[in-house]
Amino acid sequence: MSFAHPWSAEEIAALLAAPSTLAVAALDPTNGRLRGFLIARVAADEAEILTLAVESQARRKGAGKALLREILRQAANAGARTMFLEVGADNASAIALYSQFDFVKVGQRAGYYRREGAPATAVVMRRDLA
Repeated sequence: MSFAHPWSAEEIAALLAAPSTLAVAALDPTNGRLRGFLIARVAADEAEILTLAVESQARRKGAGKALLREILRQAANAGARTMFLEVGADNASAIALYSQFDFVKVGQRAGYYRREGAPATAVVMRRDLA
């Protein structure tokens, strides 16, 4: 529900099966229900966040920060020295979150995201892990 064009279950399963994939989940401590997840991939000494989602009622309660903190730790432990991501230029809350973790804008991709109406620009962000 977090995306206009979500990844399919098959795409997620294929990602999770790949040895280069890192994934973390935020679970509700009372019932174990999935509240959010983050999937990244490591290639050589670089990592990339592929997707981050937190269900709407769990947002702004620390789940996104916890997911991001853990994936940065896992990526560094896997040998990555740099983490990249793309985020919608219109997604101010996500950009603010990433900025809190020292991600900086290094570029943009016009028309990267499919949206109803006009395609949306992606901001490319980078953070050193060393």
